[in-house]
Amino acid sequence: MLRPEHNFSASAAVRVIALALVSALFFFAVLSDAEAAQTAATKKCVVIVPVDGDIEPALAYIIRRGVKEASRRNADALVLHMNTDGGRLDTATDIINIVRKFEKKGQTYTLVESKAFSAGAFIAAATKYIYMTPGSVIGAATPILMTGQEMPKSTEEKMTSAVRGLVRAAAEEQGHNTAVFEAMIDKDQGLNLNGIEIMPKGKILTLTSKEAETSYGKPPKPLLSAGTVASMDEMLARAGLAQAEIVKIEETGFERLARWIVKISPILMLAGIVGIYVEFKTPGFGLPGIFGGVCLLFFFFGHYIAGFSGHEAAMLFVLGVGLVLLELLFFPGTIVLGLSGFALVIVSLLMAMVDHYPSDPAIPSMPQLQLPIMNLSLAVAGSVVVIGLMARILPESKLFQSLVLQEAVRDGIPATLSRTGEIGVADSPLRPSGRAIFGERLEDVMTDNEFIEKGEGVKIISVEGTKITVEKV
Repeated sequence: MLRPEHNFSASAAVRVIALALVSALFFFAVLSDAEAAQTAATKKCVVIVPVDGDIEPALAYIIRRGVKEASRRNADALVLHMNTDGGRLDTATDIINIVRKFEKKGQTYTLVESKAFSAGAFIAAATKYIYMTPGSVIGAATPILMTGQEMPKSTEEKMTSAVRGLVRAAAEEQGHNTAVFEAMIDKDQGLNLNGIEIMPKGKILTLTSKEAETSYGKPPKPLLSAGTVASMDEMLARAGLAQAEIVKIEETGFERLARWIVKISPILMLAGIVGIYVEFKTPGFGLPGIFGGVCLLFFFFGHYIAGFSGHEAAMLFVLGVGLVLLELLFFPGTIVLGLSGFALVIVSLLMAMVDHYPSDPAIPSMPQLQLPIMNLSLAVAGSVVVIGLMARILPESKLFQSLVLQEAVRDGIPATLSRTGEIGVADSPLRPSGRAIFGERLEDVMTDNEFIEKGEGVKIISVEGTKITVEKV
């Protein structure tokens, strides 16, 4: 009687030991995963964006993409890696506003690799910390004409005042000495700190890396630069980001293409709307539909590459067009489908042009919508004018007849003559417009204020351009 009990106890002990081993292994595995997850969660992230070459609109697309990527990753730092002779003031203003979008997420840095002149200095003022490499320079930010010529005195005074206000606001926000940037902009300003004349009046301030890091005042504070570093790695180490994950944003050729696409977006929308309208008015699928589709494809593609929109806008547009087609082809007269589709198309076009950031509210503000609404209004107004001219002038031209009547000649006899009296069947209710089948062809037709049910026979009584009028047989 004792033996079986002893065997049972040994077996139970083995099971307990095995269970303990499995539990221990599981515990250590979970602990290891938790530590790895904690390490991943605590690992810092830095997004580096190049500011290289002229400050022009294509550069704003790169910086926009970098800021959105940094926001999406909840990055700890955004670094502008700068080497520029300057450029357009309007683009610099756009970039300053874009960089400000990241300030709620983390710190902003500028590393001047070689030079940061003019608009480059303005942009640097919008970042919290400015570092410079040995021998680099920053400054010389006087506004000049795009031709490189100096401005007339009155224009210069007005422009200088506006630029000083813009840069002063950005510098104050980041804790920089505003007098330094004013001396870079206005040659009549000069720079004098605590009785030390750094730059006399009549000259524009440009600072070397050593001059920019020199400390003045009590307590001593660097003039502009947080320090001189030999490389990006050294700067990140000084900022406590040596072990951070590095994400580098690089410029693509598509972004330069996107610059031009965004500029001509009203024209692309106009061409797309007109092409699709003409396609709806002609039998089959031909060049107008292809042309309109390509224009709208470029429109969405350009705004996607430029960083304005994601793929959601294009998907909404396709859904809207699908609802409109359902209304026209399968459920004529329902109205709800058509209106819903039209509304989705309008919303998708606006969404594609709105500059939206992850930190922004889901519904765009009116300032964000102003430019998209203006572009869309121009496109719609232009489309109405073009379509009106086409409807009034072109139907009688040989070119238009060859375009809209793809089956203009059948068996050597002109369609406008041969089709009168042709018999077919209503493929949808005609109230008074709809679709009818003639042989193997599906046509858009209408009656002379007569309602005809689906499946009833119809006869063509007249053909005028693309307008086919039928009556009940």
